[in-house]
Amino acid sequence: MADVKTAYPARYYASYDATAAQPTPVTGWYDVWGMSSISNVPEASAMIALTEAQWDARLPTGQGVQAGAIVSYTPPAVAVPLKTQAASAQAWIMQQASLAAAMGEVFTTDMKTYVTKITAIANGTDTTSTALPAQPTDVMTASTATTTTTT
Repeated sequence: MADVKTAYPARYYASYDATAAQPTPVTGWYDVWGMSSISNVPEASAMIALTEAQWDARLPTGQGVQAGAIVSYTPPAVAVPLKTQAASAQAWIMQQASLAAAMGEVFTTDMKTYVTKITAIANGTDTTSTALPAQPTDVMTASTATTTTTT
């Protein structure tokens, strides 16, 4: 225990990626004096020492490090490329196409326009759009096709 207290003068620590832009998320919480092995624990100098009150107030997520202090942290939103969004929208289109076929209906003009725009974004021929078009609210209409039977 004496060796642990020498290597880790504080009992509680928070680890983080010191090379990341700050604020950066806390990546680990350590009660080093209570551990049976510290072989996988970063060196004390690479972490932030915590008081008992800070240790008791820690959260599993939502905390980060900035300028050597624990701060509230919300990770930045991940930007999903428009082309990827369009590929995801195509799954909804395919579902609607299956429903329309099963019900003997066809896409409305608005839906056909939507499909054309989404396809162009997904396959890369539309490189100027910055957002997906809104999904149409009116998707299907009764088929106008007629069938004839012969006797």
